Amino acid sequence: MSGMKTTMLLAALTALFMALGYTLGGSGGAIIALLVAAGMNLFTFWNADKIVLRMHDAREVDAQSAPDFYNLVRDLAQRAGLPMPRVYIIDQDAPNAFATGRNPDNAAVAATTGLLAVLSRDEVAGVMAHELGHVKNRDTLIMTMVATIAGAISMLANFGLFFRGGERDGHGSMIASLMAVIVAPFAAMIVQMAISRTREYGADRAGAEISGNPHALASALAKIAGRAEAIPNPVAERNPAAAQLYIVPTHVSELFSTHPATEKRIAALQEIAAKMGAIPAPPRASALSPIPAPPRRRSALDPHGR
Repeated sequence: MSGMKTTMLLAALTALFMALGYTLGGSGGAIIALLVAAGMNLFTFWNADKIVLRMHDAREVDAQSAPDFYNLVRDLAQRAGLPMPRVYIIDQDAPNAFATGRNPDNAAVAATTGLLAVLSRDEVAGVMAHELGHVKNRDTLIMTMVATIAGAISMLANFGLFFRGGERDGHGSMIASLMAVIVAPFAAMIVQMAISRTREYGADRAGAEISGNPHALASALAKIAGRAEAIPNPVAERNPAAAQLYIVPTHVSELFSTHPATEKRIAALQEIAAKMGAIPAPPRASALSPIPAPPRRRSALDPHGR
């Protein structure tokens, strides 16, 4: 059902692009806009993981530097039938996590120290299973396709605004063109958000199946949501687009969020748990072992790294 809905929304986005090109009168500008947008998004697709991880100052860990966390991800990847992704830690108080990479063979998952500090082991497993669900569902590829078409719509709308609006080919035609260049990008944004929200529900379901514990993922979402709103996230504040990466977005109203409301996701997970016959486990205080802080860089003024 999720895949069918995504396909229908992608078809709607493509139809919107074609309709805008037709309204503006000519296929030449539409083709150019699509090629430019595709080129930009292709570059982002191949380099998105490097860009995102560098943006967050993420540091890669392994079985020696973070054994509990690394082995947890490894076990979940094996359960999901996925290649072992690269594993990263982000030194940030705001609790969150994300996945990146153009396909399962080039995937990476990351979690903040804030998330690892506040969640139990089962809850961390639920969160990382959700991120591996994104990898398994190839959501990065889907969202790149969406971004390509939405970017082309925006570029074509800008082209029409500057080069079509001034033509004197009839008052009605000019009004239609202006309406198209104003409405089309907004409509594309709505469809893009709808696809992203569908993907989040799909990743929640996949995470519940991979971890076998939908109650733990629901509990983690409840814990993360409040803290993500209260604790500043410098990366999201500098780059608002980064919010769509996280398992829970920060400081975004539900109307314009790329994620469904957390309460709705928790309710959906509870339904999944009921179908799976999963029984809520008693609260456990067990958590992952602390992640060592990275060594401080030495400077010319402080050669000992103090």
